[in-house]
Amino acid sequence: MQGTSKYHQSNEQLLRENDIIEAAKKNPQRFEPIYKKYHEQIFRYVYQRMDSKDQAHDVTSQIFIKAITKLHKYEFRGVPFSSWLYRIAMSEVYQYLKDNSAKRTVNVDTSGLSEMIEEMEDEDRAEQKQQLIKVIAELPEEELQMIEMRYFEKRSYREIGEILGIAENNAKVKTFRIVGKLKKAFLVS
Repeated sequence: MQGTSKYHQSNEQLLRENDIIEAAKKNPQRFEPIYKKYHEQIFRYVYQRMDSKDQAHDVTSQIFIKAITKLHKYEFRGVPFSSWLYRIAMSEVYQYLKDNSAKRTVNVDTSGLSEMIEEMEDEDRAEQKQQLIKVIAELPEEELQMIEMRYFEKRSYREIGEILGIAENNAKVKTFRIVGKLKKAFLVS
């Protein structure tokens, strides 16, 4: 899977990306390639949790402002720079929702649901997708993010752990527990 999707990169790609980041630490104008590479995916992440596109654009702008002003604190850990951006994004989205007494929005891309359903070993796909969307929407935020990152964004457990600030094995165990929880809820609904 490495190097084959926009979420997975080879070691060589990671090192090239880190060279760009190190250059941007010295000269913020060098941040542009990173901004162009990740802006759309961070915006989509934010927009999936917001009620409006304008709110999502505002929060996404804040994320990149914070990223460039805190870039000197970034440390390369062998995962894509996007992991660090997602941690900032999670924090900014949470803060925005808290400050504006807004309720999170859950917009699930159904393309990743089939894989989850296959893992749950069920048959009637169309009805199951609707049930699964309902059950997923009721997950707590961290659990929802883990499911999104693993099944919809196809991220490795290592990267999920880096984004959430937990060990790779812990990310794997938590994800399996969430899937088990979803199976139970799915069978009850």
